[in-house]
Amino acid sequence: MQELDIRYKTILDDIKTSIQLSEELKTYLDTEEDEDYKALVTAHEQPIHTLYEQIAAENPLQLVAFEKQLLDEKFEGLYLPKAMGYAVLRGRVNEHIKYIRPQDHFAQILDFILSSMNFDQIKQRVGQSIQICFALSSDIWITNILASVTNKRAHSFLESQRSIKYRDAKLRNTALVKYRKQFQSLNFETAKFPKDKNELLVEAGSLENFLIYRGTGDHNNQSLSAELNHFVGNADLMGEPSYYQLCLLIGLLYELDDTGKANLKKTLTTIRTEYDQDSTQFFTMTNNYSDQMHGISLEAEKRLAQYIDRAIDDKLTAFFNMLDVVNTKGYVSPEATNAVREYYYQNEGLSEENEAIRKSTYNKLADFLNNLTVEDYNEYFEINKVFSEYMEIYGNQKFNQNLKDLSLKYVKKCLKHYKDKRSKEYQDIKKFVKATFVDYGFMTEKQVTELFKTKRKPKVATK
Repeated sequence: MQELDIRYKTILDDIKTSIQLSEELKTYLDTEEDEDYKALVTAHEQPIHTLYEQIAAENPLQLVAFEKQLLDEKFEGLYLPKAMGYAVLRGRVNEHIKYIRPQDHFAQILDFILSSMNFDQIKQRVGQSIQICFALSSDIWITNILASVTNKRAHSFLESQRSIKYRDAKLRNTALVKYRKQFQSLNFETAKFPKDKNELLVEAGSLENFLIYRGTGDHNNQSLSAELNHFVGNADLMGEPSYYQLCLLIGLLYELDDTGKANLKKTLTTIRTEYDQDSTQFFTMTNNYSDQMHGISLEAEKRLAQYIDRAIDDKLTAFFNMLDVVNTKGYVSPEATNAVREYYYQNEGLSEENEAIRKSTYNKLADFLNNLTVEDYNEYFEINKVFSEYMEIYGNQKFNQNLKDLSLKYVKKCLKHYKDKRSKEYQDIKKFVKATFVDYGFMTEKQVTELFKTKRKPKVATK
């Protein structure tokens, strides 16, 4: 987390002044009517949100500091409902759909709202957020919150947000999923870069989520440069598996400056040579990231490869030397398939190393096919030669199943487009599928026939 930049504070002060001098506030203070408070919200909350979006894009590590600036009565409680929602969703939950640690920032916002002069108006906009946070929190934490509230109306309001139904983990999860959807278009992710091992223990999970969010989306991450540089060069964190994991993630997703690149290469080399964290951990971690991020891209592989010191004779060097051939020559080239075959046969079939190269191959094929237009279906026919070769190398049922799903998705997209069964395109696709899907074991002959059979609409009974 970082302090709020003075330029943002200045804009925020101007917004606060505008609120205090507004006719909407004057009217609301005269009447104290709910409708007049809503008019105040409509007139003055958007500028706060616009500034929030700017900070989220430019300096996401300052978001919590920004939200704390709003805990000022002169903002009249504006934007606090959204800030509370952000606080609810930043908390990480465990397998039981409970927060891993107490949500102190949420508690701070809640405490301010409960003591606000506009409590009666604000509470109409925060009930769901409080209900979700309470559902995800421990009974002890909720009891402590309630014990600190002396105002009877506020205490009664909080008690009403405790829902017995959320004792069921499935219902908690359903509620959380629905709640997240309300915020899915908003950018509110932030994190703290830990400086020591104690902070790393607390912050690692949240930082991982933040790094994946910022690194896989269309974000300007220039403001993170200094924090990234320091983090990947922090010798105090060496030896911690979560540090190794986060460094690998940064290597995959972030373009570092020269300082950061030097720090990260030195760190990964030190971990490989001086700490008891072997190559298997590397492959386990990257395989998990591939699943989390729905595939590691070619660009990410190349980015990480520059930090792997090839002078060290270990499994990582062997893997990245092979990957260099694939990513330089192209995965469809004979050089690539030969390099993969030679590497693959040196390892156990179900090893983490072989899982890593299978995932890498599948991600490249999926990227190609998911971006292939129906007009270019002949290119799909051609890529199937590569499918066949990698299926022969890997001899892995899961890999084959994934290729089947990928192929079937594309074929169905083509059939939806080429509806005329007499057309050349339709007949070409049908002929190809009948010849290859059975041969590959993707489908039986009967299933292929069913795929191309016209689905007849049920007849409507006549009276």
